[in-house]
Amino acid sequence: MLRPHRVDPYKVPRAADMIQCEQYAAEQSGNAAQRLRALGEMTTGIVHDFRNILSIIESSLMLAERQSRDPEKLRAVIGKAQEGVRRGSKLIAQLLIFAREHEFGARVGNLNECLRDLELFLKSGIGPEIRVVLQLATDIPHCLIDRSQFNAAILNLVVNARDALPKGGTIEISTERWTVTPVTADAPLPGLYVRVQVKDDGQGMPPEVTRRVFDPFFTTKGERGTGLGLPQVSAFMRLIGGHVSIASERGVGTTVSLFFPSAATDVDGATSS
Repeated sequence: MLRPHRVDPYKVPRAADMIQCEQYAAEQSGNAAQRLRALGEMTTGIVHDFRNILSIIESSLMLAERQSRDPEKLRAVIGKAQEGVRRGSKLIAQLLIFAREHEFGARVGNLNECLRDLELFLKSGIGPEIRVVLQLATDIPHCLIDRSQFNAAILNLVVNARDALPKGGTIEISTERWTVTPVTADAPLPGLYVRVQVKDDGQGMPPEVTRRVFDPFFTTKGERGTGLGLPQVSAFMRLIGGHVSIASERGVGTTVSLFFPSAATDVDGATSS
């Protein structure tokens, strides 16, 4: 990723400075646009969940009015209203994280915590016909993470998985401690990683399509697709020194694997690829 170039305000900018600044601005604009496009893909589900939340609050307030003389029942219905408010607040917070534009800023963190924070948001936006299941290992090391970029990557993969499930199905998101020792084709460099997988049991893709999914502007969605979602996921993984791979089979489904380099140095007890 390009960094903004410091330019002396009292010096006439060079052509190279101007080109770099223009490239950086275009890159940031493209990232923000792709995040917003991915959000738009899940708008119907999110609006539906917000409507449910407001219905819970409205019903609770109506019941509270009727139960005003019974403190115990009143406390229970007020609790339901408060739960609805909390769910709505969490959903709004996730929307703001996705929509805002910011500088890349990786910090050491736990990927399981990131995914748990995303769980409600993903389940709200994906629709009632599809189950989102988290399978999170307990022994994963901490990694360098940019939360906004990570959220956008997972959202892109989940939207793609949803599109492969027109009749419903299951999307499984898992984490696993993973060690790479030998250098093999389509694998990260040797070291300790956290492998995050997004797996669906949908339509799958033929090999000739699978080989091209990370090519910029390649899409199987016609006018609905930009062909930028998976290339941006790939660019993000390269930026943090990680790796991304994909496996797909017609009639079986698709699995995308993201390998996040560990911030730890201990590799004992890890799974070997």
